[in-house]
Amino acid sequence: MIPYNQKNPFLYIFKVGKGDTFRKLFPFLILYCLYSAAVAYFELEYRHISEKSPIQNIDVLHSLLGFAISILLVFRTNTAYDKWWEGRKLWGNLTNNSRNLAMKLNAILPTHEQEERKFFKKTIPAYALALHDHLKAESTATSLFKQNVHTPKSVHIDENKHIPNQISALIYMRVNDLLQQKKISGEQLIFLNSELQSFTDICGACERIKNTPIPFSYSTFIKKFIFIYVMTLPFGHVFNLGYLIIPVVAFVFYVLVSLELIAEEIEDPFGEDDNDLPTDLMANNIKKNIEDIL
Repeated sequence: MIPYNQKNPFLYIFKVGKGDTFRKLFPFLILYCLYSAAVAYFELEYRHISEKSPIQNIDVLHSLLGFAISILLVFRTNTAYDKWWEGRKLWGNLTNNSRNLAMKLNAILPTHEQEERKFFKKTIPAYALALHDHLKAESTATSLFKQNVHTPKSVHIDENKHIPNQISALIYMRVNDLLQQKKISGEQLIFLNSELQSFTDICGACERIKNTPIPFSYSTFIKKFIFIYVMTLPFGHVFNLGYLIIPVVAFVFYVLVSLELIAEEIEDPFGEDDNDLPTDLMANNIKKNIEDIL
């Protein structure tokens, strides 16, 4: 995610950052300007502006379709931003629940139970780190479990299986061991259950966002609609604007295509794009907080 100063937004008007759509679209803008110039030359110099042609009436069609395409793009960007914001709320809940679980364990476990404290100090932030890698469809690093964590049972993570589920299961089993050893009571287990259960709930919700893109037919329809709209723009307005049609339609092209690119980028907030959520930073922040608490 790209950080910026929200109190000085005008600073970025003339600044082209690495996540700016202008940089991504610049080659296509050049090609579109050349295309518009070719259309303008053909219509103005070869066909002549004084000649009547049915193609001049295409601007009426653009006026009628302009409202429709604006509604579609508003719905598209709002839907994508809802997914981005929901992902941010889920990771905020993961941060809070990890802290709450650590604080409850810190209050319940006696200070001399260093073995148990070390286990939870390692596995709770490990869940966030594993979820970060899992959502990016990468092999989760298991370096956290390469060394002995002073547990009576060996800790083994299978990289070919669902790693966040394995870590959550380890935490559940360890809490159950504490109950069996009477180090915690049944009431204290209920006291811990909401945070333990929330880990899997958050993972499932993040997977739903990750694995449910906008329906294919809807996505392709918007792209085809934008393509046909911008490719016919020079024909509809060249007789009114002349060669000024080149910068005018290029700006319209930039706006419409940029909205679609932004929507595509933020509808998967757990990827590697510039405007995706900084889940790696949030996971490391959870790790730091848990180590401070325990």
